[in-house]
Amino acid sequence: MTCKEAFQEISKYLDGELSEELKRALHEHVGRCAHCKVVFDTTVKTIELYCDGKLFPMPENIRNRLHDLLRRKFHERAV
Repeated sequence: MTCKEAFQEISKYLDGELSEELKRALHEHVGRCAHCKVVFDTTVKTIELYCDGKLFPMPENIRNRLHDLLRRKFHERAV
C-alpha cells in the first residue's frame, strides 16, 4: 500500500467499511511509515475527541484575550 492509498482508506477504516485484507494492509503500512502513522493517529484522536462530546473550560486569560480580539475585529468592521 502506498501513502496515497493509505490516506484514501483511513476514512473507510474509521467507518468500519474496509475488508480484513485492506485493514491488514493499512496497519502494515502505518506500522512502517512514520508520516502515515502521524496522520492516522491524529485523525483517530480527533474523531475520538469530537465524538466524546466533553466540553473543556477555557482558561480565563485565554477567554479574555479571545473576547478582546473579537471586539477589536467587530469595531474595525463597523468603522
